[in-house]
Amino acid sequence: MWAASCLASCCASCACEACRSVAGSISRRSARIAYCGLFALSLVISWILREVAAPLMESLPWINHFQKMPDREWFETSAVLRVSLGNFLFFTILAVLMIGIKNQKDPRDRLHHGGWMAKIVCWCVVVFLMFFVPNGVVSFYGIFVLHKDESISKFGSGLFLLVQVILLLDFVHAWNENWVSKDEQFWYMALLIVSMVCYLATFTFAGVLFHWFTPSGHDCGLNTFFIVLTLILVFVFATIALHPKVNGSLLPASVISLYCTYLCYSGLSSEPRDYECNGLHNHSKAISTGSLTLGLFTTVLSVVYSAVRAGSSTTFVSSPSSPRAGSEKPLLPFDKLDEQKDEKKDESKPVSYSYTFFHLIFSLASMYSAMLLTGWSTSVGESGKLVDVGWPSVWVRIATGWATAGLFIWSLIAPLIFPDREF
Repeated sequence: MWAASCLASCCASCACEACRSVAGSISRRSARIAYCGLFALSLVISWILREVAAPLMESLPWINHFQKMPDREWFETSAVLRVSLGNFLFFTILAVLMIGIKNQKDPRDRLHHGGWMAKIVCWCVVVFLMFFVPNGVVSFYGIFVLHKDESISKFGSGLFLLVQVILLLDFVHAWNENWVSKDEQFWYMALLIVSMVCYLATFTFAGVLFHWFTPSGHDCGLNTFFIVLTLILVFVFATIALHPKVNGSLLPASVISLYCTYLCYSGLSSEPRDYECNGLHNHSKAISTGSLTLGLFTTVLSVVYSAVRAGSSTTFVSSPSSPRAGSEKPLLPFDKLDEQKDEKKDESKPVSYSYTFFHLIFSLASMYSAMLLTGWSTSVGESGKLVDVGWPSVWVRIATGWATAGLFIWSLIAPLIFPDREF
């Protein structure tokens, strides 16, 4: 017993020392990556607790105080949402504290970029305290208890999906402008090849969707409508992009086409497993795990991209070549002396991105990841492990695809409607 206590004490001491070392090594420029790392850690913890925390939570009297004990799924969902709520509160508090920062002389600028040991401790404490929050608070945040129909977390998840779409649009337009600006035959050929590959993948994907989700012998008019509408939008994208007045490019149109097709698949694959038009019911476990992994991966990518690029609210809505776009400084310094000089030079400069908007991205992503891990608060079925399955998830994904199409078309025609404004 004494040896185990010593071992635990040594491990805790080493963990604290490691945290202190990591926190001390985070520089001003690497702070945004550190926030991404903290968010990724929260996803890992949520995933682990979803698998192992149910027995512990069943033994906590302030959580399990029901006359008839809920099933294991309820406790798994509650564990995920409590971590998500802690993460959401942590980043929301930071977002509120950062409101109105205009230049780097503001004392709150140091809070945003420094104090990492204190911030890590605060994050751990906030997440830990969420396991002492009444069930009603957690229910209001994200799950259905006592037949509640409201869900703050679903609303925030939808906002994050919208942000994800805008980030994708920003990325593909920046990608296209970067290759076109090189004005070389090689890059024009690269644009054409990538566009053709994306279109080939799009139409192949669409064929697979018809095979999986419109089985013969069943009335699958809704699924057929979703797939056909997606293909119509693909042709609309290409037609508008190639119009002489638009002067667009096939690269953004092809990438957005592929993404819309993926969203159509994501929505259709989220249909209930007993739905006769869902041809994936024989592979439900593998598909569910794959969808979860891919969903979390794209979530982390979106958050990292927002940290690298969309931390600026002006960059978020502007093209990279716009004078309103934020500066593209490297996140990780190569030389500490250069970093110190740069900090002295930039001491009185205005901030290069909105800290409030930056933290709000993480708040919304916390909500979205919770909904992803809990299947948008829908039933997980007999296996207890199906994720992101149910009609709410279907309509959220399909609506996101339509929103993506609308925003992309607007990004192409807006300069024609408002020629004097910069987009």
